Amino acid sequence: MPCIKICGLQRLADAQVAAQAGVDYIGLVFVPGRRRRLDTAAAAALAANLRAEFAPGPQIVGLFVDQPLAVVRQIIQSVRLDAAQLCGQESPDYCRQLIQEGEVTAIKVLHIPAQGGDDAAAELELLAGLETAMRQYQAAGCHITLDRLVDGLPGGTGQSFDWNIAAQLSDQGYSFLLAGGLTPANVAAAVAQVRPWGVDVSSGVETAGRKDPAKIRAFVDRARSL
Repeated sequence: MPCIKICGLQRLADAQVAAQAGVDYIGLVFVPGRRRRLDTAAAAALAANLRAEFAPGPQIVGLFVDQPLAVVRQIIQSVRLDAAQLCGQESPDYCRQLIQEGEVTAIKVLHIPAQGGDDAAAELELLAGLETAMRQYQAAGCHITLDRLVDGLPGGTGQSFDWNIAAQLSDQGYSFLLAGGLTPANVAAAVAQVRPWGVDVSSGVETAGRKDPAKIRAFVDRARSL
């Protein structure tokens, strides 16, 4: 069964629903200017209350985009994050330093265009580039998330990419979280086709921009239905 991450949580009640449903990770956004961003104090309170109620509970992941290491480390310590998801252009060396000094798991997001390529040659070039990047970041100690490339946005767009690209990487033995455009309606098909290590969802379990408890439960059930 795949690991499951529910991202972009802002309310304790939604985190409790996710924990009760049995998710493995919850994601809290610390990126300035993003709609789902939490300030450090609110995030620390949410994390402390969730841990007090669920032991063991889901691991708590902070999302960052090209932020200074010192800032990321401070948030990790204040919130007691278990992992940092890096959604920008962070280098393997940046990731390595964060892992070594912050004593956390690092998850590096690699962004994929909507289409794998206009032709077979373009698709092969894309795959080769992804394989190189995945090897570099895995050598630095990172887990990998594959998400849709949308100019100016690091994730949470609700848009998907060609799952065939991800399936080919899975066939080559690469381990990753699959993100981008997943919903309760399509996650079982995504898991069957791609066979990822895990799945990651944010907007796909929202209604009118807010986390929907029924959708969270349905997503978990269907992701693990195979």
